[in-house]
Amino acid sequence: MNAKLPDPAFWSRLQFAFTLTYHYLFPQLTMGLAWFLVYWKWRALRTGDENYNCAVRFWAKIFGLNFAVGVVTGIPMEFQFGTNWADFTRYAGGVIGQTLAMEGMFAFFLESAFVGVLIWGENRLGPRYHFMAAVAVALGSWLSGYFILVTNAFMQHPVGYRIEADGSLGIASAAAYLLNRWAWVQFAHNQMAAVVTGSFVVTAVGAFYVLRGVHPAQAKLYLRAGTIAGLIASVLVAFPTGDQQAKMVGKHQPVTLAAMEGRFVGGPMAGVAVIGQPNLATRRLDNPIEVPGALSFLAYGTFQSYVHGLEEYPEDAWPDNIELLYYAFHLMITLGTIFIILMAYANFQNWRGRLGSSTRLLWALMLAFPFPYIANTLGWMTAELGRQPWLIYGLFHTRDGHSKVVSNGNIIFTLIGFLGLYFVLGLLFLYLVGREIGHGPGDEAPVSHNEGPSS
Repeated sequence: MNAKLPDPAFWSRLQFAFTLTYHYLFPQLTMGLAWFLVYWKWRALRTGDENYNCAVRFWAKIFGLNFAVGVVTGIPMEFQFGTNWADFTRYAGGVIGQTLAMEGMFAFFLESAFVGVLIWGENRLGPRYHFMAAVAVALGSWLSGYFILVTNAFMQHPVGYRIEADGSLGIASAAAYLLNRWAWVQFAHNQMAAVVTGSFVVTAVGAFYVLRGVHPAQAKLYLRAGTIAGLIASVLVAFPTGDQQAKMVGKHQPVTLAAMEGRFVGGPMAGVAVIGQPNLATRRLDNPIEVPGALSFLAYGTFQSYVHGLEEYPEDAWPDNIELLYYAFHLMITLGTIFIILMAYANFQNWRGRLGSSTRLLWALMLAFPFPYIANTLGWMTAELGRQPWLIYGLFHTRDGHSKVVSNGNIIFTLIGFLGLYFVLGLLFLYLVGREIGHGPGDEAPVSHNEGPSS
């Protein structure tokens, strides 16, 4: 670490990692909530049940707060391409600039134009047009995610580009670039993970209301929708989307796969490490407990498939923080497994009609909501640490991309500024969301006294 401290690239990476991690706390919830709003609005149209409209009004406010803070924290990231990563932008701007512009011009404007309509326009629009506004918001949020992920997928697996006369990159095939297979797999995996976040948050609020004994009809709605969507999305994150993501890494970034599993020596019947500590000094995994053949099967489809080891590659091609990459990946997998178990048990209890009376389970569901945020952060750490030492895999090194005219002092100064500003912004956000949850959904439709939250 001390050797890296004088390096401006280290501080630029640290600043971008902080602002990106903080920013993504908000879009993952808006993308996860978006289709809940569409579903509830559709159910309101079909059944005439005002409880569904009540849920839309309440969660649209939470959505709006997340969207607003996401915009505020997303803008500085765009500027960092010019301030901190000017050499990278000069090299790859002709490619990645296209999708970043599309995200702003099409997806963001679509989403932002209808967010206000969704929150405040119900009475003016009427039920059908309000439903269409919810659909537009959902499409805008997911389309925005796709354009961003196309940009990232190009950095992971560059396709559809050409090298211009000045040495920079340009687009040779827009179709190949926009329909990059890596982007499709990454998008499916990322969006399911966002739905997990939305599901856990919805479930947590429902559990909170049940434990407090307030808003019973809404609590029932949130628990049922949240646990069902949470179980489906948690399974889909693991398979097929996570499985396909692992196969893409194994095919196109084998050195990354080796680092993710702490595998220094290659061979067939490669196991997945359940427990182990990567030891770079001895080039081995200490105290390993492995599932034999599992890595070969997951990455390449057969138990006898050969999995490459780190020792087959020069050290300067290794990810530059193997230990952090290894633990980020394994903690993400562990949390994902816990999500499936927790949501499966919650659905089982709900099927038995006992969810509303299972106090310990309700506490677990209420307190579990931060963990999908942690799992998503670990997932992105795995993707970005695994790509190193490349900014664009196989084409452009990270060490060559930072702005050479920006000093360490300037970067650290702005990083401190971001830390202070985002701390205040985070407190304000938590206060506003907490106030909305404390007020609860208004105009709740009456329900009979025998209608419990676990039925």
